Amino acid sequence: MLPGSRIFGVETEFGCLVRSDESRPESAVELIKDYVFDELKLGLLDLSARDEVFEPAESGGFLINGGRLYVDAVGSHLEYATAECQTLKDLIANDRAGQRLIVRAVEEMGLGEDISIYSNAVDHFGGHTFGCHENYLVEMEEDFFAIKAPLLYPFLVTRQLYAGVGRVGGHQLVGGMGPTLSEIEQNPVDYIWVSQVYSAIPDQTVEYQLSQRADHILKTIAGRVRFNRALINPKWEHFYAHDGKHRLHLLFGEQNQSEYAYALKVGTTHLMLRLLEDGQLSRRFSLANPIRALRDISRDPSYRWRVVLGDGDIVSALDLQNEFLQICDRRYRDTSEETNWILDEWASTLHSLATDPMSLDDRLDWVAKKKIVEMSMEDMGVDWTCDSLHSIDLEYHNIDPEKSLFHAWKEMKGMRSIVSELEVLDAATDPPQNTRAKGRSLAIQEIMKRRMPRGYVVDWNGVLFDRTIYLDMPDPFDTYTD
Repeated sequence: MLPGSRIFGVETEFGCLVRSDESRPESAVELIKDYVFDELKLGLLDLSARDEVFEPAESGGFLINGGRLYVDAVGSHLEYATAECQTLKDLIANDRAGQRLIVRAVEEMGLGEDISIYSNAVDHFGGHTFGCHENYLVEMEEDFFAIKAPLLYPFLVTRQLYAGVGRVGGHQLVGGMGPTLSEIEQNPVDYIWVSQVYSAIPDQTVEYQLSQRADHILKTIAGRVRFNRALINPKWEHFYAHDGKHRLHLLFGEQNQSEYAYALKVGTTHLMLRLLEDGQLSRRFSLANPIRALRDISRDPSYRWRVVLGDGDIVSALDLQNEFLQICDRRYRDTSEETNWILDEWASTLHSLATDPMSLDDRLDWVAKKKIVEMSMEDMGVDWTCDSLHSIDLEYHNIDPEKSLFHAWKEMKGMRSIVSELEVLDAATDPPQNTRAKGRSLAIQEIMKRRMPRGYVVDWNGVLFDRTIYLDMPDPFDTYTD
């Protein structure tokens, strides 16, 4: 394992729109999940519950590409978790492959006209928000979340300058508006372990902002996140731990359609985690109020992006990002080809954000979406108060390339790509070749060959064969192909 090597993966929660009066999103996502496993035979369903409440038996399973597709009982939404990856190209190819599998299932079932799946982060009308959670294997001690994690807040709050997916309008969070007894009875799982409940109402003061989720983040760090969403959700799960490293679970992330923005987001975060592990982050970058800064940056139409530091100084979010870039460049330049790409593109993007943000419409989601919306406004002769703009915002995130406004813009503008369509196609069945996802994939395929429908258990860190033989896979860097 080379210095600076890291395992990362991303979990994406999908929105589902059903146009037929005879169907519901909850049944639609079950159909999609069952088709992938039962008809396409691309993986193994869990035969036992991973969680009796949130992931009961047969709510999902592991795929032969190393990823995991399942229906989360909270909100009954479809979710895809990538395989463990060591490179940005593997991560993006595996992530996009998951989307293509979902699109394929919808089309082959003949439901393309009735069902649309979206990789976005907000329901403009219902006020709900969906997650895109990043996971990084990080060196951790017991005091990590109290002492070290706060050093990341300034970076996580300001990286939306290039990682934000853009949003028409905004939400205000208000308390005391639910849930009603009827709502609890209809969806009891949604309210388990909930200590507070809020509702979201439209904020008419906001026309457009960088982030879809900034309005919904309440804490810097929190465990119970259903109605208490945070930047970081502390996890100590054994299956994502090895040799003093544990899972850092970032909740404040968004579903980048742009592969470039996706790679830059994960790549810069990876380098910042190296700084954290190397003891190179200090409290001089601390923000006075990280959550307020998060919203202020997202909502600033002037693009000056000012934030208040803990000592009272007012600086630009771009200044902070440039500080982080310079420290990473001095320490990690030439450690790998991928690292140099991250550093070069980080610098180029920050320069363009400082001089002409709108020139980044071939790279950044929030810029591309804003231009698409503005073109539509001009064609329709409407202003920012028009509700139809929310539909344009939504269709930017349609995962079907034939319907997606992002893909239409990509063809017209030439959005920068990180992987080819052939690499995405290969990643639908081929796992990353340098992590334990490869060994797990081989084990799944062997079980499928042996036709052992009741004699297996598959998890991230191990596979049980024939109820008696257990293949232990604790090290995510090992392929376990032997």
